[in-house]
Amino acid sequence: MKIIIAPDSFKGSMTAQEAADAMEEGVRKALPDAEIIKVPMADGGEGTVQSLVDATGGQIITAPVTNPLGVEAEAAYGILGDGTSAVIEMAAASGIQFVNSETKNPLITTTYGTGQLITDALDRGVTEIIVGLGGSATNDGGAGMAQALGVHLLDAAGRELPFGGAALADLASVDCSGIDPRLKDVRIRLASDVTNPLTGVRGASAVFGPQKGATPHMVEQLDRALSHYAQIIHDQLGRDVQTVPGAGAAGGLGAGFLAFTDAVMQPGVAIVVEATRLKDKAVGADICITGEGGIDYQTQYGKTPMGTAQAVKEVSPDCMVVAIAGSVGEGIDQLYGLGIDAIFGILPGACTLQEALVCAKTNVSRTTENIIRLIAGRQ
Repeated sequence: MKIIIAPDSFKGSMTAQEAADAMEEGVRKALPDAEIIKVPMADGGEGTVQSLVDATGGQIITAPVTNPLGVEAEAAYGILGDGTSAVIEMAAASGIQFVNSETKNPLITTTYGTGQLITDALDRGVTEIIVGLGGSATNDGGAGMAQALGVHLLDAAGRELPFGGAALADLASVDCSGIDPRLKDVRIRLASDVTNPLTGVRGASAVFGPQKGATPHMVEQLDRALSHYAQIIHDQLGRDVQTVPGAGAAGGLGAGFLAFTDAVMQPGVAIVVEATRLKDKAVGADICITGEGGIDYQTQYGKTPMGTAQAVKEVSPDCMVVAIAGSVGEGIDQLYGLGIDAIFGILPGACTLQEALVCAKTNVSRTTENIIRLIAGRQ
């Protein structure tokens, strides 16, 4: 029997690799001779770097960066097993974890560090860069990232703009003559399920700004600044980034990539499915075990278990796909018929959150064992 094990991380308790290992343990107890293929998964959010590095036999790279507040820090990204692809979570250099309730300020935070990670990856000779958009502390439209890559954003007096989204209101000209020429030869893929435009009531500032410390007045200020930024980009570079779905991801970083590179935006789980070669590995599979920390009706909208199920069913229509989760929410009946055949919670009974996290590996292993015993016993 061929079994594919392809979970996402269980947030707060296990990486995707650790979850896969726990699932394998359960399978082996029930079916020792099974052919097992483990494929740690992700959907472009937190944990994507580690999952892809684990799945491809890659390595973690650490590099010096400028964090969102302009302070020196270190951030990690991954080089995949092929040696030519890099995977970067923008949050590693520009994420919300670098600020607190007193220091978060989207008027001044920058994505400069994300650009520095891209430069470091280019220095290592990569030909493809996957960038996970999410978890940002920024609202600068990717301006800082662009500056780190050699773009000059100038005010009316020809001075370089300071960091932050508010400064974009003073943008008068864009000089791309110094942009890193290696970007032309690199494929950049943006992993994001956010479809928000750059500006407006569904834009980066209005929807995500308050999470980053923006007051209602700041939201209006930032939205006007990003709108002006988009207009300058349109007038001087000929690229329309204001209304493109996904341009508002990560405080408008999506727009920055679309303006200054030839990046393409794709659903995160689709990128991971391709990078891990999940479909190739799933040909002829009898069972697929997937899962993550929580599963509910939202899982159908680009989350790992759904993307995994659909990819596996595409190449092995008769494969039984079972998802397990730390918590099972409302609306899971909507997932049946979309690729997932059954869903199981892992908790054996009432417990505290801390107890659930501590016992997660044991609970995943036990639940997987019982699932396999049930399925194998009916084969």
